[in-house]
Amino acid sequence: MVRNSQEPVGSMGNDAALAILSDKPQLLYNYFKQLFAQVTNPPIDPYRENLVMSLMSFVGRQHNMLEESPEHCRQLKLYHPMLTNDDIERLRNTDFRGFRVCTVPMLFNAELNQSTLKKGLDTLCRAVEQKVDEGYSMVILSDREINKNEAAIPALLAVSNVHHHLVEASKRHMTALVLESGEVREVHHFAMLLSYGASGINPYLVFESMHELRKRGYLPEDLSMTSATMHFMTAVNKGLLKVMSKMGISTIRSYRHSQTYEAIGLNEQFVSTYFPGTASRIGGIGLDTIEEETLKRHHAAFRPGSLQYERLDSGGNYSYRRHSEKHLFSPEAITLLQKSVREADYNLFKQYTAEINDINKNLCTLRGLFKFKTSGPVPLDKVEPVENIVKRFVTSAMSFGSISKEAHETLAIAMNRIGAKSNSGEGGEDEERYIPLPNGDSKKSKIKQVASARFGVTSNYLVNSEELQIKMAQGAKPGEGGQLPGFKVDEMIAKVRHATPGVMLISPPPHHDIYSIEDLSQLIYDLKNANPKARVSVKLVAEVGVGTVAAGVAKAKADMVLISGNDGGTGASPLSSIKHAGSSWEIGLAEAQQVLVMNKLREKIRVQVDGQIKTGRDVVIGALLGAEEFGFGSTALVTLGCIMMRKCHQNTCPVGVATQNPELRKRFRGQPEHVINF
Repeated sequence: MVRNSQEPVGSMGNDAALAILSDKPQLLYNYFKQLFAQVTNPPIDPYRENLVMSLMSFVGRQHNMLEESPEHCRQLKLYHPMLTNDDIERLRNTDFRGFRVCTVPMLFNAELNQSTLKKGLDTLCRAVEQKVDEGYSMVILSDREINKNEAAIPALLAVSNVHHHLVEASKRHMTALVLESGEVREVHHFAMLLSYGASGINPYLVFESMHELRKRGYLPEDLSMTSATMHFMTAVNKGLLKVMSKMGISTIRSYRHSQTYEAIGLNEQFVSTYFPGTASRIGGIGLDTIEEETLKRHHAAFRPGSLQYERLDSGGNYSYRRHSEKHLFSPEAITLLQKSVREADYNLFKQYTAEINDINKNLCTLRGLFKFKTSGPVPLDKVEPVENIVKRFVTSAMSFGSISKEAHETLAIAMNRIGAKSNSGEGGEDEERYIPLPNGDSKKSKIKQVASARFGVTSNYLVNSEELQIKMAQGAKPGEGGQLPGFKVDEMIAKVRHATPGVMLISPPPHHDIYSIEDLSQLIYDLKNANPKARVSVKLVAEVGVGTVAAGVAKAKADMVLISGNDGGTGASPLSSIKHAGSSWEIGLAEAQQVLVMNKLREKIRVQVDGQIKTGRDVVIGALLGAEEFGFGSTALVTLGCIMMRKCHQNTCPVGVATQNPELRKRFRGQPEHVINF
C-alpha cells in the first residue's frame, strides 16, 4: 500500500478458518462480512463512473435541515475520512468560533476475569454524552493512552456503541465522532468504522510503523515519509470507493451509518445490544469472549521481553504457515490428494479426505460443525449410478488467462470424457478448441460464461456451448469485476479476449448493465434465442437475501441458479474482498432452497453450489441443503499440480498451472486422468 498506492491483491480464494472457528484471538472486524448488490440494485463501477463517487463530507454539529443560519456552516469539510497524525493534533487543539473539539479515552481496566469491558463501554458512552451536552462539536475517541493496566476497547465496538447510545438519546446530530486508534490498518477496518458511525479515522500506528519499515529496508530509500503517507491514504481511499460501490453507494455521506454488513459468529444478544439492525443468522460469541481475546493480545504485548522480538508472527491468515491460522488445504492434504490421483490409490484418497474432514484438526467451515444422523443403508438400486452422479459435477469458472492454456484445456478434456462440464470462465475461448481431437477427446468447455458480454463473447462462442452462465457475482470478489494483470495478457489471451497485449483488464462489476430483475429476464431470453439448445444459468454469491434473488432468477425463467460461497474464487482479487465480502454457501444455499420451496418455484429450477468443496462429505452436505449439482475449482487445480502458492496474480506459478510464462508452463504435469480419478 505504501509502495504502490494500491490495496494488496491475492488469489486462490480463502480456505482459512472462519473467525468464530479460529483458535487464534481475532479482531472484531473479522466477524463481519460485507454486503453487496446483486440484481435487485446494481453496483457502481468506481473506475469508469468515478464522476459520481465522492469521499468528501461535512462533519460537526448538525442543525435543523429546514432552516438556514450561520451556525449551519460551522462544520469541518473533510475531502476524505483519513486523518494523519498531524491532522489529529491540529483538530485536538481547535476552538474556532464555537467549533469545539475534545478527546475521550476509549480504555477499560485490563484485569483478567473482571468483566470490565462492559463497564468501560458504559463509562465511554456517559463521557461522550456529557461532552455533547457541554457543546463539543466533535469528539475524538482515542486509545493513545493505552498502558499496562488499561487496554483499548475494540475500536469498532466503541464507535458503534457510542453511535447508537447517542441516537437513543436523540443527540447523535449534535456531534461528529472521530477515531484515533492503533488498531485500524486494513481497508475493511476503515470501511466498517465508517459504516457504523465514524466521521474521520486516524490510524496513528500505521504512520508510526512507516518509520520502522524504512529503517529495516522495506521501503525504497527515495520514498519520502510524506509520499509514503500519501500513498497509504490513496490506497485506503481507493479501497473505500470499491467497498462503497459494491452496494451501489456513491458518496461517503450515504455510506456512513449504513451498516451494510452481516455478522457471522456473534450471538444475538451481543448484536442487538451493540450492533442493532445488523443481520446475524449464526450465533456465537458475546461480550465476554471479545473481552477475553482483547486482553490476550493486550497482555501478550506487555509481557516482559515482548519488545525484543525482531519480527511479528505473520499469523498465516493469507498463506499457510506452520503453527499459525488453520487452513483447509494443508501441505499434507495437497500431497495426499496429488499422490492419490496420480497413482489412482483409493486408500491414499481416504487419507486425504480424513485430513480434510478431521474436525479437531480442520474446523474451518460451518459444515465442519455438522454431524450426520445414523440410519440404515440405502439399497444400491435406489442410488444413481456413478456415471450419472458425475454428470452433476462441474469445474468452476476459471478463465483462460487466470490459468494457463494447458490447465484450462486439461480440465475441459477430463470433464468431457466423463460426461461432466467444465466452465470457460469469462475469458473467452479459442475457437480451435471447438474442433474434436483425433482421439475423440474435446477441449471445448460445455459451460460458457457471459458477464456483460465482454471478453470474447461472440455468436460462435454462444452457440458452441451446452450451458450459458450469466455471472452476477463471483466468489472471491462479489460485487465487483475481475482483474487480470497486464503482464499475464499475452498475444494469445489478447486475441481470445479481443483486448490489447500487456494492458491490465479490469471488468466492470459483473452486472454492470443489469439494473433490475427485468433486465436479467431480458438477457436470459436473448441468450435462449442465441442458443436454443443451451440451458441458461445465473451465478449468485451467498449473502443475506440471496434466497429472494434466487426466486427472482427462477421467475425470470433461468434453468439453473448457482449459489457460490464467498470463500471460493481462484482469480486475482483485493485481499479485503477475498476475506471479508459475502457469506458461506451453507447459509446461502439453505436460504435459497427454503425461499424457492416457499414460493413453489423449486421444481422450476435446478440449484448448483460451489466454493471450497473438497470431499464427498462436502458434496453430501450440499445435497442435503438443497443442491443438485456441485462445482470444484481450486481442488481441481490441485489435482493438476497446483501447490497453493497463491501467486497466480504475479504470473510466477512454479508448476505451470496459473501462469502465462512460457518457461514456467513447461513445468505443467497435469493429465485429464488426474481430474477424473478425483
